[in-house]
Amino acid sequence: MTELPPCRRTVLRGAALAGVAGIGLTACGGSSDAASSTGSSSAGATTTSTELGATSDVPVGGAKLYKDAKVVVSQPTKGTFKAFSAVCTHQGCVCDAVSGTTVSCPCHGSKFNAETGAVENGPATTALPAAQVTVKDGKLVVG
Repeated sequence: MTELPPCRRTVLRGAALAGVAGIGLTACGGSSDAASSTGSSSAGATTTSTELGATSDVPVGGAKLYKDAKVVVSQPTKGTFKAFSAVCTHQGCVCDAVSGTTVSCPCHGSKFNAETGAVENGPATTALPAAQVTVKDGKLVVG
């Protein structure tokens, strides 16, 4: 029996997840120039940093979707930011909406918690991968 090559969605999903694999979660506090990473990335891996916008764009107790960067950032408490990939773990669609701290995927209705990445509603069964976010000069930087 001949094995078929992976479908386009499987390849794209794998590429999207590989882009955030190994990137730890970072919480930022107090000073706008200070950041501490709670995770690590693999040695020798190159990561690209992307400036998302002002820290004030993310409401305390809420979240903001940065669709072009494929990232969602939440601020559970003042000055603490958490970021996750906005690529749905079900079939690789980019999430398109945030309501409070719930991130929604338009393709099949999966919902995720923007503070933890956890699945709130399927069909996705895997949490959103964490992404590194830091604060520099009052701006959020991912990567």
